[in-house]
Amino acid sequence: MNLKNFLFILTLLLPSTNAYAYLDPGTGSLILQAILGAIAAIGAYITLYWRKFKNFLDKVFKVKKKD
Repeated sequence: MNLKNFLFILTLLLPSTNAYAYLDPGTGSLILQAILGAIAAIGAYITLYWRKFKNFLDKVFKVKKKD
């Protein structure tokens, strides 16, 4: 990237103004739900593949389950 392009991009990023944005309680609730949903999805994903991995190890080492 040459100096002219770098200075152009830098001038676009430097000036900052106040946004005066408002986040209502519904937005905070939406963000919280998204975070909790992502955590639940990650937990389900890990649980699913952990069981598959354990079953694979049981088959490889021929571990018999006690009834």
